[in-house]
Amino acid sequence: MWMKWLPWRFLISRVARASGFLDPISVLARLHSFAQPSEIGEPIELLRAGVVFHARGLINSRVIQHNLDWVWPYWIERQFDPHDDAFVPRAFSITHINLTHRNWTAVGRPDCPELPIVDPCGLLTPLFDGWSLEGWIKTDDGRWLLPSHTQARASQERLSIEEDRMPGVTDQSLDLSDGVCVVSTSRMEGLELISRAFVTPGSAQPVCELSLTAQSDSGGWLVLALRPYNPEGISFIHEVNLSPERTAWSIDKKYTVEFDAPAERHHVSDYRNGDVHIHLQDDEDQQGGSCEVGMVTAAAMFRLEAGRQRTVRARVPLTTATQKTAQPDDSAWEKSLTGHCRLCIPDAHFQFLYDAALRTLILHSIDDIYPGPYTYKRFWFRDAAFIIHGLLCAGLTERAERALDRFPSRQTALGYFRSQEGEWDSNGEALWIMSRFCELTGRPPKPLWGKAIVQGARWIIHKRLSEELDAPHAGLLPAGFSAEHLGPNDYYYWDDFWGIAGLHSAAVMFGLMGEKGLHDDFQREAERFRQAVERSLAGAAERLGQPAIPASPYRRLDAGAIGSIAVGYPTQLCAPDDARLLDTAEFLLANCFVGGGFFQDMIHSGINAYLTLHLAQVLLRADDPRYLTLMDTVAKLASPTGQWPEAIHPRTGGGCMGDGQHVWAAAEWALMMRHCFVREESEMLILCQGVPERWLDGTEPVTFGPAPTAFGPVSISVERNADTGRLSVSWQSAWHGAAPAIQVRMPGFLPYNVGPGAVSVELVKANT
Repeated sequence: MWMKWLPWRFLISRVARASGFLDPISVLARLHSFAQPSEIGEPIELLRAGVVFHARGLINSRVIQHNLDWVWPYWIERQFDPHDDAFVPRAFSITHINLTHRNWTAVGRPDCPELPIVDPCGLLTPLFDGWSLEGWIKTDDGRWLLPSHTQARASQERLSIEEDRMPGVTDQSLDLSDGVCVVSTSRMEGLELISRAFVTPGSAQPVCELSLTAQSDSGGWLVLALRPYNPEGISFIHEVNLSPERTAWSIDKKYTVEFDAPAERHHVSDYRNGDVHIHLQDDEDQQGGSCEVGMVTAAAMFRLEAGRQRTVRARVPLTTATQKTAQPDDSAWEKSLTGHCRLCIPDAHFQFLYDAALRTLILHSIDDIYPGPYTYKRFWFRDAAFIIHGLLCAGLTERAERALDRFPSRQTALGYFRSQEGEWDSNGEALWIMSRFCELTGRPPKPLWGKAIVQGARWIIHKRLSEELDAPHAGLLPAGFSAEHLGPNDYYYWDDFWGIAGLHSAAVMFGLMGEKGLHDDFQREAERFRQAVERSLAGAAERLGQPAIPASPYRRLDAGAIGSIAVGYPTQLCAPDDARLLDTAEFLLANCFVGGGFFQDMIHSGINAYLTLHLAQVLLRADDPRYLTLMDTVAKLASPTGQWPEAIHPRTGGGCMGDGQHVWAAAEWALMMRHCFVREESEMLILCQGVPERWLDGTEPVTFGPAPTAFGPVSISVERNADTGRLSVSWQSAWHGAAPAIQVRMPGFLPYNVGPGAVSVELVKANT
């Protein structure tokens, strides 16, 4: 306690000035002056994560640029190449971090906490934040196939090969036939290397396997290389030893890599002697080596005969297996997908993205929900709410329920659903997704949740500012950093819309529990909150001269307004044709799009797949056909393995922000597909509003289901009559109660209000 009484600010300022440094206290004060006054400046969680991130970047800056003759990961080879679109000058950059190709794909199996990742050229990082493995080919006539030196496809369409600099190419795919396997195929004239990375099914202890299949038109060597880095940069290796049988590495006396054949040659190098890549011609064979700075590299070599294919497998035991994964289970994926909502459409790419998205959701929903396998392998209520919604709407209810059951334990004594201090949207999101669980399952809230719901709703009420303030933020939630990507601390409408949605949700849940008093109290408070926001929005409209909703009462219209469309999606706090919502969408479409996708200027400085889909949802709900253009753009932005990074570099097509596999984006793709077929609007169920005509050219039925809805699960089929050519929509259901009002609203066809008891309709073209 005595420490807080010491004049720390004075002492820090004095020491800094005495040493000739800028006064950090003065600098922080200047920084804070650009934001609205708030109780939380920068959350310690973000500061801690940022320090760790840039600490690695500082190490990268001391190692990489002075050793460009090493074989580095794909992002470094591109980002440090002055001829490449990904080139980033390094002059005054204190840290060197991956800003251009933040792309990776997790492999794993259901309920295994270990999520190995694979970069765009097949570099495998089997252990969290650890070292990596990759394959090379070296021929006797001096040619090399180094995957990171080839050109990798960033998305489905983006591939530009400059033959003089990058004579090879790497194509990547995701094999879903038996779990999740990333297949990377690197080719150049006369040489081919195929790597397959996956977590083995059925073993008692999870094992990550890397299978390397090589073929050369001349004699040479298949090289299994141990690398002291991963897709973020340096990851130290201090010691490696080859087993007496030459079939395994021991790494830092802690980890093991097993080979399925003895290494025929073996070389090790350290930092002072350079990358092992330059020593593979050495006559002397090494059994092991060490490096005091942690830059050991090693190569196990296996002979290739001209024209003959050879496969070598490496296995890495995943050391932190939990009780859940202790028993072998060959059917883990089948069980995890039991009862899921199936999509069957003729668009193979959209179909693949949906199937990949479901597996991404499963891999990242063990107990808590993670929005990524690496950079974001931690918990946020915001991401969790959207991801759990994706799980629920895909019929993966048990996983959603398991995650929701952990929410109360994360609540403070005052009722704050806290993942990071200073996020005022989290309570609304937590209550909203708990209510959606009740709607989609037809169940009342679990007794375990009751106290958390009351406290969470009351926290929102007590957190609101006074309505008597003579200010545009009267009655709103305090200034905070909100969704992080909206700008400096401010009174964000995003927070307020979620707060209102949270209070509505609490009222709904207590109505289901028969608690009329609490239902009425929270409904009344939600209405008071709504009226306060309405007054603020009216003032903003007068100030701006148009109805569009800025990020806060004090902001001009800018990219931060993307947060304000939460009033339409997903909260549905306003009508689909609300003038303020649609004017906001039009502003964003006209001013904040790059390459067909929403470009977030704030922090991300990249194209955001999930935010583009938020706008697509708003347009779909408003019957605006441009929703499909945005869907097509997002589909094209997906990596060849069907993933999206959090933000996408507009020139390279690679990730430039956040995790290289963003689970929130996968959830939004699954939700987008769901809403194309079925969505709720007040007390009505709307079918097929987003099913494009191009999916209906054939005679095979287009189907979706069983899809959980607020009225009960429904399975939908759209089929063309082979004789008449007419389209019909049919559905099967298991309503929670009475059948809801249903409208079939297929683009290009007349809308059809379904009568009681009907289970199918025949469509009529709108222009006939």
